[in-house]
Amino acid sequence: MRRNDPLTARIPQADKADRHILYQRAVQCVESEIDMVDETFRKLRGRDAKTLREDFCGTANTSCEWVQRREGNRAWGVDLDQGVLNWGKTHNVDPLKGDAAQHVILLHDDVLTVATPPVDMVLAMNFSYWIFQTRELLRAYFSRIRDCLVDDGILFLDFYGGYESMREMKEETDHDDFIYVWDQASYNPISGAMSCHIHFKFPDRSQIKQAFSYDWRLWTLPEIRELLSEAGFSQVLVHWEGTDEKSGEGDGIFTATEQGDADAAFICYISAEK
Repeated sequence: MRRNDPLTARIPQADKADRHILYQRAVQCVESEIDMVDETFRKLRGRDAKTLREDFCGTANTSCEWVQRREGNRAWGVDLDQGVLNWGKTHNVDPLKGDAAQHVILLHDDVLTVATPPVDMVLAMNFSYWIFQTRELLRAYFSRIRDCLVDDGILFLDFYGGYESMREMKEETDHDDFIYVWDQASYNPISGAMSCHIHFKFPDRSQIKQAFSYDWRLWTLPEIRELLSEAGFSQVLVHWEGTDEKSGEGDGIFTATEQGDADAAFICYISAEK
């Protein structure tokens, strides 16, 4: 029987872990996300989308899922962090089968100024656009995105809210080999400014503290809808998740509605049509 290297055995699990892999496992479900935007675009526009721009793309996980859906799909991923773009290219883009890797273009650039071909859809997910903390700056971003869409293009956003979103709290989610910790570290109810972190804990009690950190403004749905309308979008819809009758939990089906439930915490999608 081969014995474990005692030196390797003593290395804390946190030191051997890759924070980007952990993030993708704990936070993202790109398959469901692409299902939602693809089906919604088809329903609203009566055709399949082919081109997608992923703003604040990080590891470009969503872009990679998109180009694998249909032959001819193309994606542009935009992010200011060159390091995470490099990681995404090595771990997500390059391993794609066939010529799919050639259909993902990663751009180290600012979403406010980057130049890309007009696209069918722009996605700004994981609440990344909350980095814009004034109405003027967020409206400028939305206006810029509208200009980057084809004539019948759609911007998709995700959003979270509910009264728990204003609490300073930590929430732990247990995965097979680690614990994901969402840390709402601070919130200023006067300005809406909030600071959040993601930590990871491991069975050997080692941790990656502040693996990711965010300084955001906690926006409200009415504010986002108003700013999108002010930016010139013709129709702004909120897509609310249904409830499974047996479990009482979300069923993963998002439907456009004007009436939401006053839940302690919720996640929904927003579509803004050019």
